[in-house]
Amino acid sequence: MFKGYFYLLFLLLLVKGNDIQAQDSVLVFRTLDSARRLPGDTGKVNWLIDKGRSLGRYFDKRGTENPFFQEAITLSLRMKYARGAFNAYNETGTSKRNKSEYLLAADYHQKAVKYAEEARNDLWLCIALNNTGVDYRRMDDQLEKAFDYHFRALQLAEKINDVRNICIAINSIGNIHLSTEKYAEAINHFEKALELERQSKNNLGVAINLGNIGYAYQGLKKLDLAIEYYKKSLAVNQQLDNSVGLAICYNSLGSVYQEKKDYARALEYLNKALEVNGNVDDKVHVAESYLNIGKLWSLQGKHEEARKYFMQSINLSLIWRFKYLLMEAYKAMAGDFKASGDFKHSMEALDKSLVYKDSLINEKSSLAWAQTQAIYEVDRKDNQIKSLEHDKQMSELRTRRNVVYTLSMAGFILMLGVGGFFYIRHRNLETKKQTLQLELRSLRAQMNPHFIFNSLSSIHRFIWSNNQEEASDYLTKFSRLMRMILDNTQYTFISLNKELESLRLYLDLEKLRCNDVFEYQITVADDINEEEVMIPPMIIQPYVENAIWHGLVHKSGRGMLDIEVTLKGKTLTCTVTDNGIGRKKAIEIKEKKGQTHRSMGMKVTEGRIDLIRKINNTKEADVTIIDLEDETGKALGTKVTLILPVEFIF
Repeated sequence: MFKGYFYLLFLLLLVKGNDIQAQDSVLVFRTLDSARRLPGDTGKVNWLIDKGRSLGRYFDKRGTENPFFQEAITLSLRMKYARGAFNAYNETGTSKRNKSEYLLAADYHQKAVKYAEEARNDLWLCIALNNTGVDYRRMDDQLEKAFDYHFRALQLAEKINDVRNICIAINSIGNIHLSTEKYAEAINHFEKALELERQSKNNLGVAINLGNIGYAYQGLKKLDLAIEYYKKSLAVNQQLDNSVGLAICYNSLGSVYQEKKDYARALEYLNKALEVNGNVDDKVHVAESYLNIGKLWSLQGKHEEARKYFMQSINLSLIWRFKYLLMEAYKAMAGDFKASGDFKHSMEALDKSLVYKDSLINEKSSLAWAQTQAIYEVDRKDNQIKSLEHDKQMSELRTRRNVVYTLSMAGFILMLGVGGFFYIRHRNLETKKQTLQLELRSLRAQMNPHFIFNSLSSIHRFIWSNNQEEASDYLTKFSRLMRMILDNTQYTFISLNKELESLRLYLDLEKLRCNDVFEYQITVADDINEEEVMIPPMIIQPYVENAIWHGLVHKSGRGMLDIEVTLKGKTLTCTVTDNGIGRKKAIEIKEKKGQTHRSMGMKVTEGRIDLIRKINNTKEADVTIIDLEDETGKALGTKVTLILPVEFIF
């Protein structure tokens, strides 16, 4: 519990800016309306970010989006203003983390990392990497990712000698070691951070690291050393007059004295924590103090006193809807009733604890679902902004080109007839090609929602079947695949290794979704450089999906899917072979189920191949499907051969 409190103090070091409490919502939105009438330049972006910071608490308390940050993001993307995009994404990520939306926070901070890298600004990159690490650390099951981000931040901060980010990274890595009970390594990192904080004369950082060292020694059962460091941290917090820090130290001292079975001193410090918590706005600390004192009385067999404090914690938690504390308080009360031999009331309290536990699990699943949808919407909006800006630039280029053509025609009036003929012919060919490209982009856009809808349905099924572990695993992989799809489908061609990477991730998801009823193998010819060969994105996946859901899932026994890629000249051949039930049997199954519609993915992909054939003016782009049978005519599966023209990077 102590670690959690010192973690809250640590977050104060990450958040820069002077947030103020807005008093009038009308004034806030009048300010935003006035901002929208300002000229769209870098000054406006910086003003929006400053306003968003100052009014951040206003929007956080209401659980709403900060429109100043959103406006800053939109304007920065239109202007291609890297600094504005970095600051807006970074601040929005921190705001999301303050509302415990850690998945969204990580997504925004990763975008900040991207723009810091584009700007080649090492300080920005340190800040964004540390913030992303904190987001993942708050997710509990993402500690490995958190470590990677903080380690990158530490290396970069040491390179540029930025003490603030060095301290943050070292402290964070220490906290990760605490979470994994590697206490000796944690102490080593906290002592390094402590020395740097002392050199920087940052007393808040000194207090945090002293307390964290105390927690690590408590984990090692070196209780006297733990008390020594807790008291050192307490002394610094008293100098700072920091109510939150004082409450944390008193609670920690109460915990360690309780572990030493010195119940009198434990009660003394817990009562001090309760007294200090009265000066803290967040009533969760008061409710927790009541709970800790109740546990202490229960350990001493003083059941009436214990239950009095348990009820005070419960009553306060009911008012402020602290579900986690309600679960813990009822659980502690159940144990107290059991210790006194009152098994009936013990069971009643335990039932209430389980009700709040189930509620917390459901809330966590719903939050993860909502954040995944929000990430999709944010990425879709960002891509729309980039697409509109690109179209605007293309329109300006076309306008300039037409002006040049007009002036050229006036200068060469004698060649008007011949020049006009070639100009009209060239323009018609360009227009036809652009039309085909737009149609191809439209078909790609149809392909992605089709796949995303199917995957979201699977996540929904896992959650409703209360299979939390598989749902979490599936959701993590799906989020990564969705990001890859959104990135890849911005381009007409992507490298073969990216296409195969997303295909492998898709197959892993389908294996999980189908309970491992099939295996797969992807073979790439030795003479192919996967990074140089460029193909249209998401072109193979529909045939793989068709093989799985119409061939392999209905097969009795282990299914096998073979994908083979070869290259001849500028023509790529991809063969997808399955040992499923065959097309005839699949059609019979569909008819029995009343399913007569044709696969959306197959239909869209055939349209894409037809357009690729037209754009490249070639007959080589083609797809053939062969039913595999033995000598008696028994179905052995299906073989799909996909032939595509390819591009090369070099």
